[in-house]
Amino acid sequence: MSAHVLQSLESISVAFANFMWSMPTVVLLVGGGCFFAVYSRFQPYCHFRHAIGILSGRYDEAHHDGHIPHFQALSTALSGTLGLGNVAGVAVAISMGGPGAMFWMWVTALVGVATKFYTASLAVMYRGRDSHGTLQGGPMYVIREGLGRRWLPLAGLFAVAGLFGVLPLFQINQLVQLIRDLVGVPTGLARADHHFFFDLSLGIVIAVTVYMVIIGHIRRVAAVASRLVPGMVVFYLLVTAWLLIKYADQVPGALLLIFKDAFSGNAAAGGALGTVVIWGVRRGAFSNEAGIGTESLAHGAAKTNEPIREGLVAMLGPVIDTLVVCSCTALAILVTGAWRTTDADGVTITLRAFQAAMPHTGVYMLMIMVVFLGFSTIISYWYYGTKCMGFLFGAHRQRWYLWFYTGLIVVGAVVSLNTVLGIIDGMFAVMAIPTMTSTLLLAPRVNRALHDYLERHPFVSSKGRGVRSEEKQVSSK
Repeated sequence: MSAHVLQSLESISVAFANFMWSMPTVVLLVGGGCFFAVYSRFQPYCHFRHAIGILSGRYDEAHHDGHIPHFQALSTALSGTLGLGNVAGVAVAISMGGPGAMFWMWVTALVGVATKFYTASLAVMYRGRDSHGTLQGGPMYVIREGLGRRWLPLAGLFAVAGLFGVLPLFQINQLVQLIRDLVGVPTGLARADHHFFFDLSLGIVIAVTVYMVIIGHIRRVAAVASRLVPGMVVFYLLVTAWLLIKYADQVPGALLLIFKDAFSGNAAAGGALGTVVIWGVRRGAFSNEAGIGTESLAHGAAKTNEPIREGLVAMLGPVIDTLVVCSCTALAILVTGAWRTTDADGVTITLRAFQAAMPHTGVYMLMIMVVFLGFSTIISYWYYGTKCMGFLFGAHRQRWYLWFYTGLIVVGAVVSLNTVLGIIDGMFAVMAIPTMTSTLLLAPRVNRALHDYLERHPFVSSKGRGVRSEEKQVSSK
């Protein structure tokens, strides 16, 4: 690609993302999440214990509809959110919006608990058949089955945006950047100012590897995710815990800076408070995907006939993803001062934080985590995209997406970070429109289903009294 073409593509994609991520989108996601929390009377927030019980498998039923257990559904959804969004995405939020952007990421997670409860419940409640007759879940099927065929243009909008929004451009771009910084430049395989052929070669290698895994479809994707995600999350938390212990005296100041800057905007690009809010919500949405709809494609595959159960499982996602993992990354960047480096962007900022704390081993630990979680995100995103392709053009044609997807992996390796962020962020904002609109319209049906579920399972609200005996009784049915 010529430099002129690349610059034009970057300008167009950045303008598109900035247009889509204006205050109306922020209000739709954050305001919609606040509405769901209040409208549900904060009921989802009261049942985390039961959600963990569901996740343990004690409520799994072999004869229920769906394809994968609750645990694998959550692992697949988390593999799509955990990874470069938590490592590089947080760095982008802080570099563009200042430390206060992390506060607004927390806000998206807190209200995202309620949003995910509703969207995932609907993904099971209104599953539909594709052209092969296979049961599928996701916002496009929720719209078609729950709102009727006159709303099909809205379903089509989500599916079209999903074809591009779930491309692994960000993951590949940052994964290649990390390997280039740690391996390519030090060994002379790539130059800091001229690395096109190194990036291209690495992109091709990754594309071939991904192709070999994803041809196994959702069961293989879920199997890989359920093994990779828990181990890598624990590994990353242990590494960042060691870093934060080393800089323990700096942690209170970093937290104070986040809260102070959240309402001042002094450290944001342009010094505007609106920039802090938009970048925080923008990166929060990319991190936990609450209200975007992509996570519903995974939760809709859960093997259950109880929509509320999957909704309760799904609400754990923002807690794990943003409140825990992203917070660790943000504090690591702030306490080491890596965010003040002006000549770095994306994953390089996080890399420098780990270099400062653990000069000899930290960067390699980060690379291991990023490689595995980035890879799991890439294969999960393929599953999302192929379901959008099947909805638009028929299940018998969704295999075509594989070639489109793997080809774009190579493109993501060589274009700029700004180009990647523009395309993906813009499409995420587009996907939020049909997802949040349909969820707001169908929210009363979720409330009725929740009321019915709690009436049939009163032990859920018993705060521990008689829980074990009741659970055994339910699981034996």
